[in-house]
Amino acid sequence: MAKRTKKVGSAGRFQARYGVRARTRVRNVEIVQKAKHICPSCGHQKIKRVSTSIWQCGKCGIKFAGGAYQPRTESGQNVEKMLRGGIEKPEITPEPQEEIKEEEGKKK
Repeated sequence: MAKRTKKVGSAGRFQARYGVRARTRVRNVEIVQKAKHICPSCGHQKIKRVSTSIWQCGKCGIKFAGGAYQPRTESGQNVEKMLRGGIEKPEITPEPQEEIKEEEGKKK
């Protein structure tokens, strides 16, 4: 008997419904969601998803909030870097080019 879900993986349960693109997107999200992730506390690869945005380590038992499908999202990582001081906040400053142009006009 042939393996029927070689290409579609877990999205094979939808059979021919919903379209190829929708099923491949679901498959890609579920692969990431159901994988074991690295614990931020103990460093073991034991993090599993408990429910939406709630993740728990099987080794140390820590439970934390993360992304809906990933324990750490890109925006969350950027916030952590800003809190640690790794990235400076973007500052809005007036453009000095306008002042330079005005000074050059006065000199002529």
